[in-house]
Amino acid sequence: MCGIAGIISFREDMRGEMKVCESMQHALRRRGPDQRGIVIYPEAALIHTRLAVIDIEGGRQPMTLRQGEREYTIVYNGELYNSADIRRELGGDFLTRSDTETVLRSYMKWGEACVDRFNGIYAFAVYDQAEHRVFLARDRIGVKPLFYAETGGKLVFASELPALLCHPEVPAEIDAEGAAELLLIAPGRTPGCGVFRNVREVKPGWCGTYDAEGLHLREYWRLRAYETGESFEETAEHVRELVLDSIRRQLVSDVPVCTFLSGGLDSSLISSVTASEMKKQGRRLSTFSVHYAGNEKYFRSSHFQPESDDVYIAKMAEYLGSDHHRVTVGVPELVDALYEAAEARGLPGMADVDASLLLLCREIKKHGTVALSGECADEFFGGYPWYRDKDIRMTDGFPWAQSTAYRNRFLREDITSGLDAEEYVYSRYRETADYAEKLPSDSDTERRMREMMQLNVTWFMQTLLDRKDRMSMYSGLEVRVPFCDHRIAEYLYNVKWEYKDRHGREKGLLRHAMRDWLPEEVLWRKKSPYPKTHDPAFLAAVTESLREVLAAPTPLTDLVKREELEKLLRHEEQVQWYGQLMNLPQTIAFFIQLDHWMKLFRVRLV
Repeated sequence: MCGIAGIISFREDMRGEMKVCESMQHALRRRGPDQRGIVIYPEAALIHTRLAVIDIEGGRQPMTLRQGEREYTIVYNGELYNSADIRRELGGDFLTRSDTETVLRSYMKWGEACVDRFNGIYAFAVYDQAEHRVFLARDRIGVKPLFYAETGGKLVFASELPALLCHPEVPAEIDAEGAAELLLIAPGRTPGCGVFRNVREVKPGWCGTYDAEGLHLREYWRLRAYETGESFEETAEHVRELVLDSIRRQLVSDVPVCTFLSGGLDSSLISSVTASEMKKQGRRLSTFSVHYAGNEKYFRSSHFQPESDDVYIAKMAEYLGSDHHRVTVGVPELVDALYEAAEARGLPGMADVDASLLLLCREIKKHGTVALSGECADEFFGGYPWYRDKDIRMTDGFPWAQSTAYRNRFLREDITSGLDAEEYVYSRYRETADYAEKLPSDSDTERRMREMMQLNVTWFMQTLLDRKDRMSMYSGLEVRVPFCDHRIAEYLYNVKWEYKDRHGREKGLLRHAMRDWLPEEVLWRKKSPYPKTHDPAFLAAVTESLREVLAAPTPLTDLVKREELEKLLRHEEQVQWYGQLMNLPQTIAFFIQLDHWMKLFRVRLV
């Protein structure tokens, strides 16, 4: 993976923008620690930082190719998993083995329609010098980020918000909408919203061009409803083929590949298939898990997390014969990492859920450059509690965010100018639910399950993908997510709920389809959420940290009511901020991150 950025103007000469380009490039240095490049034309400055994975020498960027008298230049962040297939279709001689050349030649041959052929995770920009335009695209699922701002007659774009803010015409300003995103929606974001004023993000499955007439974006992919007519066993076989093909395609690399291993279904499946493929080559898989110091003493079983992961991690490591690494995280380093996690995300995020992943990725990077992770299986296969609990499922609103009234208590009224908090959140929920494509033949249950999958893919999953991308790339670690294959998403959107709920278990279809790949006790283990510390010292530590914030001048209270923060520190309420992932300790930690973020980027309220 890499970092990309650019400045496009058809009014000003970009050749005087080198210092700004270097500043933006520096902000992306963690995404691409191996190679750097800047190319500046009169109309376009293209910036790149590279994490070299395939064709380390040949894949340098920005990459320029000529076709007759026409010249095309690309900056690309991502991986193309059907690169070999596309190369065969393109024919001819290639100069490198890199995906970058495949993408660029595809655009040169098929124009904007090239994205319809890609299977991968990507964000890229191609400058067509002859046509005086730039083509931008983001992958279907939204694994790779692409932010932009139109300002002063130019387009500025970047993989991450901190790089975008390096441009002098993209100030770190928050208006009423940005404040609402931070307090009512975060750690999620409204699709396309960049939180900062006038900053946007290319939506997943969207692409478009920027020329002298401005930016023109369009949707090139979405989840479509259709009848499959397949039996359960036919569906299970189809799922098995898709999952195995996706994992195997994502093992291509010129650098070491490893896997996350939580002991849950999804990471265990990916690790099992990966270990099998590596054994064929005489290699041994390295696996990694996070462990919280003190959890042996403080872990308490709950409805959401009935048992600790540790015993299942050990079972899987033995089953795989992997070289397993147990990364232990203590409370002090977890609290310290809250600040880096906010810097990495470019926004306040999921508190210790982000911070622990950042620390884990840092350790993995010492052993490898590419890791496979199990994100997105729950969204597609119906693994979350809100899929299976009928009362929660039928709730008219985001099932993981039922705390709008509580959140709104923290937001200063003078910032949002009378904004209706409930309507702000509900309208976004309703728009997404209505957007879910349905069939006239769908039962009420099937209609709702399509809405649930669309809601999860558009919102909850994007929050987790943001987290995975930013925390991993902060350490120059490329994380691939095999369940995020768009073919899996398209197919599962049209699989009957009774199939997904096979055996009355969450992800019953996936368990049945992949039953030959795991030991029974792991295959049928109850779903457990991302692990977190149970040590009460974490709550005490973040409470003290927020008290210290409030004891000194802080921009936090320009946005958030001081009295509500002080009430929060008295621990009088236990309200879920963001599903089971963010409770009281995480809510306090979120405000610590918010304060740090406002200071770091010198955020101004307008």
